[in-house]
Amino acid sequence: MRTGNETEAGSGVGTGAGDENVPVRFDTKIAVLLRDDLESWQRLNVTAFLVSGLGTASPEVIGEPYTDADDTAYLPMFRQPVLVFEGTKETLTAAHGRALSRSLPRAVFTSDLFSTGNDRDNRAAVRAARRDQLDLVGMAVYGPRNAVDKVLKGARMHP
Repeated sequence: MRTGNETEAGSGVGTGAGDENVPVRFDTKIAVLLRDDLESWQRLNVTAFLVSGLGTASPEVIGEPYTDADDTAYLPMFRQPVLVFEGTKETLTAAHGRALSRSLPRAVFTSDLFSTGNDRDNRAAVRAARRDQLDLVGMAVYGPRNAVDKVLKGARMHP
């Protein structure tokens, strides 16, 4: 089932029943930007934490629940791909500023969160720093494709 943010590739509009083989194109983008000096385990951890907030703030990003052929139920997931990018500390800082200026839904992960062990301490660590003093190691952003593309200017796809 397509939502209002999903359109047929190339046409801009759905054509109705029987379109199962036509690729879906999304007018929105979910993206994660990671600082390029993180270790592998940190990249995975930061990505998981960052995307966990998007579905609560923007419920339209969540698809329908899954079931297998035996009717075993599974949780719903994002209805569209999550693109992962990387960049320097400066790229991440600039992207954060652009996401704020466009009022896009966003999540942040700071270097301090690697030394905390729970949500309360995570929130306190972020709260302790002014916006321009956050030591960002990752950020997730969601919004119209062109706006997210502008936020990510200077970043490159994660290898």
